Amino acid sequence: MGISLGRLDISKLTAGVVMAGGMLVLGGCAEVSLIGHAATEVNNPSQQKAQVAKIRSVQKVGKPYEIKGLWYYPKIDPGYNKTGLASWYGDPFHGRKTANGETYDMNQMTAAHKTLPMPTDVRVTNLENGRSIIVTINDRGPFVHGRIIDLSRRAAQLLGVIKKGTARVRVESLQAAQGDVRYIAKANTAPEESRVATAAPQATVQSSSLAPPSSANVAPTKQAVSKAAPVNTPVSTQKIATANKQGVVQQAVAPTEIFIQAGAFLDFNNANKLSAQLSPLGAAKVYQVLVNGQDFYRVRLGPVYEVDKADQLLAKLINSGHTNARIVIE
Repeated sequence: MGISLGRLDISKLTAGVVMAGGMLVLGGCAEVSLIGHAATEVNNPSQQKAQVAKIRSVQKVGKPYEIKGLWYYPKIDPGYNKTGLASWYGDPFHGRKTANGETYDMNQMTAAHKTLPMPTDVRVTNLENGRSIIVTINDRGPFVHGRIIDLSRRAAQLLGVIKKGTARVRVESLQAAQGDVRYIAKANTAPEESRVATAAPQATVQSSSLAPPSSANVAPTKQAVSKAAPVNTPVSTQKIATANKQGVVQQAVAPTEIFIQAGAFLDFNNANKLSAQLSPLGAAKVYQVLVNGQDFYRVRLGPVYEVDKADQLLAKLINSGHTNARIVIE
C-alpha cells in the first residue's frame, strides 16, 4: 500500500498535548489530531457535508507543535510553492478525526500538510507523469523526513501515486487572500531560510482511477516554470491540457532530479566549509540563489535518482546533526 510512514493519533493523549510517538504503518504518512477526543463516523451524507462546510467556514492556522524533537510553525503562506516527495494514507485512518476536526474520508480530495492553514486548497502536480489535481488541506503531516504532503487515497489514485507509494511533486497554494483567518495561537515564523544558522525546523471525485498515461519527453509548462526554482532542462511553451471530468489536468513533463539540501547560508565561506565536510557522503556543491533580494548559498548533495537512496542519504545527514536537511526536486 505504499511507503511505511508514521502517523500520530493524539486522541488518546491529554488535550493540548501535541507530541507523541509515531506508529509505523504501510501506506500513510502522519497525523497530528488536535481535537483530543475519539473519532466518530458520520454516516448521513447530507449531515457529513454540512459538518465539513461548517468546519471549513473559518480558516485555522494552528499552534506551533513539536514532533520527535522538531518544531513546526503553521502560518499563512499564500505564495507557497515547493517541490518534494508526496506520500499517501488510507486505512486505518479512514473514519478518524483529522487535525481540523473533519472525519477523514480517504475517498475525498484532501491531504495533510505540516504548516499550511486548514483549509487551504493546493494544486499538486506529479512531476513524473504530468497529472495535476486540486486537494484541500485538512490534516497535519507527513512527519517523515523528505515528504512535503500526504495525499488521501483518492487523490493518490488520480495522481498515479498508489503503486509506487511516493512521487516527485510540486505543491502550490491557491490561497488568494487571507480572508477570515482565525489564529489558534500566534506563530511568528521567519521567512524561508531566514534562520539559516539555527537548527529550527522549517471538488469531490466519483470515478475510477485513470489508466497510466503515455510518457512525454517534453519540458514543464510555462506556468509551472515561472514559479519554479532554476532548472537545467529546456523550457517548453506547451500549454496545460484541459481538465477532464475527474478534475485531473494533464501537463507536459520533464526529467527531474532529487537533491538533498544540507543547509543554506548568508556567508559563502560557511557554505563552502559545510560542503567540504560532506564530501565523504558524495558530491556536495554550493549553489547561489537570490531569495527576496538576499543572496543565499545552498549546500546540496546529488543529484540522486532513486527515492530510497535519497531517504538513506537524508537520514545520514540528520543523524549527523544537520537537522535542517531536506529533499528538493528540480
